[in-house]
Amino acid sequence: MNTSRKSFIKTLGALGVMPWALAQPTSSKPRVDGGNTSIVSNPKTLAVGSRNALRGVERAVSMMSEGKDPLDAAVEGVKIQELDPNDMSVGYGGLPNEHGVVQLDASCMHGPTKRAGAVGCLEGIKTPSEVAKAVLELTDHIMLVGEDAKTFALQLGFEEENLLTERAREAWLRWKRNLNPNDNWLNDDESNPYSTGTVHISACTQQGDIGSITTTSGLSYKIPGRVGDSPIIGAGQYCDQRVGSAGSTGRGEANIMACGSFTVVERMRSGESPEQACLSALQRVVEMTEPRLLDENGKPRFNLNYYALNVQGEFGGATMLKPSDRALDNGGGTSAAAEPG
Repeated sequence: MNTSRKSFIKTLGALGVMPWALAQPTSSKPRVDGGNTSIVSNPKTLAVGSRNALRGVERAVSMMSEGKDPLDAAVEGVKIQELDPNDMSVGYGGLPNEHGVVQLDASCMHGPTKRAGAVGCLEGIKTPSEVAKAVLELTDHIMLVGEDAKTFALQLGFEEENLLTERAREAWLRWKRNLNPNDNWLNDDESNPYSTGTVHISACTQQGDIGSITTTSGLSYKIPGRVGDSPIIGAGQYCDQRVGSAGSTGRGEANIMACGSFTVVERMRSGESPEQACLSALQRVVEMTEPRLLDENGKPRFNLNYYALNVQGEFGGATMLKPSDRALDNGGGTSAAAEPG
């Protein structure tokens, strides 16, 4: 590590910002290690994503190794979590808004065609990633929202289903019971799931083709209609065929203010490594954070993670506050390891 990089990280560390990838993988075994991220790489392909995308990055690399398109591979990767009722941060089984309705967001980009697609406040469809990809492939638009996004999906043959699982419904009811001590609901002493979780995957083929996808059920118990960073191109994810790709998880409002994923890609364009580009984006987030969200030391009270890869096959990331994981895969299977952030 050179002196300027040491100084840079020391300065960011004082703000609570830390890198999670200080080196590239030396093993053929996919893994998760530091940064709330999943990553899989081999000499031909690379996929990086959030910690809960561990199985997804493995699937993405496997597909790309067989010659599949990077966006197709990334979407198939995140669908694992979208369809998993035990992941309460995305898709089927995600925690609902304050009215008990599950509203999903997703966005994607395809480097080779320079196209993007997104959906916001989508109800009744388990896989918003696929609907966002359909917006990219079949329309001249970038984003569809709400009831009309669902109508679009139904026209394409997607099946409308109840996304609120019994587990998520019980969590929502506990939240309602504990929300106001002066209402007529009896309080519930059981701990309640609360999520800002999201799934991101960036994927790069041997030929340097790039695709990226971010999907989420958003902030749990949010005001109905709230849209976070996940469906916002340049915030929840961004890719450029000439440079690389980036995505995020964590507080969406803070990421939107910094145009975070776009910032990461632009910093890589200027010559920064994926890791340092993620740190630069987090520094901008800190600078853009309103005072009410800072502690007495000027550090943000929320967490935010970035994940990035470039066309040279390098990857990295950074986390705002707490230790987290990333998942890595190079086609030999997945594993996990945590590093302090």
